[in-house]
Amino acid sequence: MCHKLVYFLLLISLPLIAKADTAEAIFAGGCFWCMEYEYQDLEGVGAVVSGFSGGASDNPSYKGDHKGHYEAIKVSYDPAVISYSQLLSVFWRSIDPFDNKGQFCDKGPSYRTAVFPANSSERELAVKTRDEVSAQFPGETVYTEILDATAFWPVEEGHQDYYLKNPVRYKYYRWNCGRDQRLEEIWGESAGH
Repeated sequence: MCHKLVYFLLLISLPLIAKADTAEAIFAGGCFWCMEYEYQDLEGVGAVVSGFSGGASDNPSYKGDHKGHYEAIKVSYDPAVISYSQLLSVFWRSIDPFDNKGQFCDKGPSYRTAVFPANSSERELAVKTRDEVSAQFPGETVYTEILDATAFWPVEEGHQDYYLKNPVRYKYYRWNCGRDQRLEEIWGESAGH
């Protein structure tokens, strides 16, 4: 009986043990479809979820009220394989940090860029990398905000993995929005995509 109890306790604790090996990061880089695409296939990334963060209202939705929220992604990752610093590097090369009105063809407050660090070490790294971007482009103003992580609200299912579910429509949108062209203009060969 005792062995069965130990075995049972071990089984129910395995998800908790596995979860301890993962971390989460939240980034806002304009269209969440495009940001999801940038992270999805990175080694060490387990899941990328599109949604909203940074606003005061609960349960924001794409077709409903999401005022004050940023379109964002939540990246679940294994820090033993990919670091928060590496995720930040992908972030910066996937956005136009000099646009304070949105990203590419998407304009408005929900399309602005932000990093949502969950603790002081993440905040230090986010600020450090933002400062490095500023130093790399001395004639430009970096508008990307560093904001404390708040609740993350997944968007409706139709927006999850959009680039996989609608590959032709996604590529058409991305190209017509000028995202890749602008990223290459800013970042050259190290641009995301």
